[in-house]
Amino acid sequence: MYHETVDKIEALLGEHDVPYTKFEHEPVRTSEEAAQVRPEYTLSQGAKALIIRVKKNGEKYFVQFVVPGDARFDVKKARGVLSTNDIRFASEEEVSEITGGVKPGGVPPFGVLWDLPVYVDHHVLANDELIFNAGDRSVSIALRSEDYERVVAPTVAELV
Repeated sequence: MYHETVDKIEALLGEHDVPYTKFEHEPVRTSEEAAQVRPEYTLSQGAKALIIRVKKNGEKYFVQFVVPGDARFDVKKARGVLSTNDIRFASEEEVSEITGGVKPGGVPPFGVLWDLPVYVDHHVLANDELIFNAGDRSVSIALRSEDYERVVAPTVAELV
């Protein structure tokens, strides 16, 4: 039994007639672990989804950043994108609350499911295909980058 987010992603992709491939594998938490169970994909094709807490003008809110699996998230660039210095990674509790129980390592790059603004690094979209954990550490979905961009409509930014 997988997390309900897997079904939500599949339903969203179905609504947009997006072809995709679903993989079931051993549970993984990091991009490096995921690359080992998805040998037909490169680490750079992995879309690493991060939930970030932002505090700006006295207001607190969350956003999602998506970066390539082989890259380090650049906090300075992210601060510039958001025009604030007060950002931090969401805690495990905050991630669970926002996503309805998705565990870190399983968060998909579909912040739209939780009304989060999504920012994707342009390197992620440079790949023909991308792959990501789909709301469960044991399930990955691969799809064309252009389809991801069409469905999620993220803000493209430089984040690495």
